[in-house]
Amino acid sequence: MGYCFSMLSNHTDAEEAAQDIFVKVYQSLNKFKGDSSFSTWLYRITANHCLDVLRKRNRRKNVSLEALVEQEGSHIQKLFATPGLADTQLENRQLADKILSTLSEDHRHILTLREAEGLEYQEIADVLDCSLDAVKGRLARARKQLQLNLRHIQKSWDVNNIRNEKE
Repeated sequence: MGYCFSMLSNHTDAEEAAQDIFVKVYQSLNKFKGDSSFSTWLYRITANHCLDVLRKRNRRKNVSLEALVEQEGSHIQKLFATPGLADTQLENRQLADKILSTLSEDHRHILTLREAEGLEYQEIADVLDCSLDAVKGRLARARKQLQLNLRHIQKSWDVNNIRNEKE
């Protein structure tokens, strides 16, 4: 369900998707040929289902960077001040999900597979049905966009901090 949540950014949708995926996998077990590992096959089904959910939702509205800074400024400051705690605190996990929501669906997807789920490049290529070079390129572009978004967030936060100090 964690992977579904990373893709869908909504607990209710993630729970529903996980249930639907469980049924799909059960009904499709006879179609598993063993050409790839079972986990890769499962990720592929999960990724396709979550992408279908996103399409049906008609691409949910992304959070703008400015709105994120306005809403979560103090939490972002904590995240930058204590990056080692980000993985262990629920609050920081939720913030990370919000930051990921500023990315495109494709960027969020590939970063989740690599960074959150820990899949190897070849496994990602199998899940996405693309070449290893395509995975490397997409991952590089996703990381670059995430870095740009984080810089923008931090700059906006710094500007807001300076304004608050002057008042």
